[in-house]
Amino acid sequence: MADGDFGRVRIEPAGQGAAEQKGVAAEYLVAGTPAYKRASRILFVAGFSTFAALYCVQPLMPEFTREFGVTPAQSSLALSVSTGVLAFALLVAGAVSDRFGRKAIMALSLLASGTLGISGAMAPDWASLLLVRALEGMALSGLPAVAMAYVSEEVDPRSAGVTMGLYIGGTALGGMSGRALTALVADVASWRMAMGVIGTLGIAAAVAVWVALPASRHFQRRPAGVRKLAEAWRGHLMDRGLLALFAMGFLSMGAFVTVFNYIGFRLLAPPFDLRPAAVGAVFTVYLCGVVSSPLFGGLAVRLGRGRVLAVAAAMMAAGLALMTPDSLWTMTPGIALFTFAFFGVHTIASGWIGQRAPVNRGQASAIYLFCYYMGSTIAGTLGGVFWHGFGWAGVGGFVGLLLAVGLIVSLGLAIRR
Repeated sequence: MADGDFGRVRIEPAGQGAAEQKGVAAEYLVAGTPAYKRASRILFVAGFSTFAALYCVQPLMPEFTREFGVTPAQSSLALSVSTGVLAFALLVAGAVSDRFGRKAIMALSLLASGTLGISGAMAPDWASLLLVRALEGMALSGLPAVAMAYVSEEVDPRSAGVTMGLYIGGTALGGMSGRALTALVADVASWRMAMGVIGTLGIAAAVAVWVALPASRHFQRRPAGVRKLAEAWRGHLMDRGLLALFAMGFLSMGAFVTVFNYIGFRLLAPPFDLRPAAVGAVFTVYLCGVVSSPLFGGLAVRLGRGRVLAVAAAMMAAGLALMTPDSLWTMTPGIALFTFAFFGVHTIASGWIGQRAPVNRGQASAIYLFCYYMGSTIAGTLGGVFWHGFGWAGVGGFVGLLLAVGLIVSLGLAIRR
């Protein structure tokens, strides 16, 4: 066995000679082995950097309103344009990775997004910043769906749920660090310095992926083209279970981003009157996601994905209810529970996609993430309308509606299995 194969196990196919006929080595990364641990660490780093870059602007929105003279709803465009472009670009990124492979696309994605992040720190006006953020969303599209497909293809199916949880745990820590770090640096220096720091981290992550991520062994090149793409989409969109999972991505992410888009405005205003650095510290609740992602991934394997998904959706609703009173004593645990549960929902749904779609997994993951980021874009921006008109009561009612629909969908999945 070559050095690059260390840490993989050969699983014999059911049909004699099937692996040889397909020309694919039936070897998987198995939990506990050095190669598995290395892959898990690098995927954690990749998820960390991607979400730090994507969400670093969220605590900076009040800064944008002051420097560029935009409204709170307009300031949310710094995030929404990135997630909107990302959502559509993912549909293409999945096809590109199905044609050219996983590892190179992930590394190039991180390199380009890091470079654009540094460029955004030097944007002279609001229009320029939005343009850079749109391009950054396009660049980031090369990682999320591709990482999900990589896990589905390369990791032993018995370990895939936990591995996906570790990757999403990295996204949770990245989301927290991107928000908290930019808030802290902006408070002591400037928002431009904060964005530059996050961009530099992205370039470092690109190097790590290129150097250390194990090469794909189960990847099968698929022909590109509009016809093949349409066939893949049609197959996935005719699967009712996949449609329900796509809906869960839209609803849960829409609820999550809406809360975190406007919680900063609420905490900066009376009766809280917190400083920007203190508001940034709120995002340390993302550490809950680092814990909950692998935890929910393991529970879903043991107890059933549908059942655990429904419990996680109900926990999100409970967390939202705790955020209603104007008290940090209830809001803090409410945010923590809401975040803990959200990463559980995302871990289960995203891991389920790869298992339910036996072919064209890159495209299945891309469609799920398209819905996921469209939830962020549409609900995150629409939440500004509710904030402007009704304050936090409007935001809470809007998010509560999204979660109610999500709970119904998750219960349907639990029954259908």
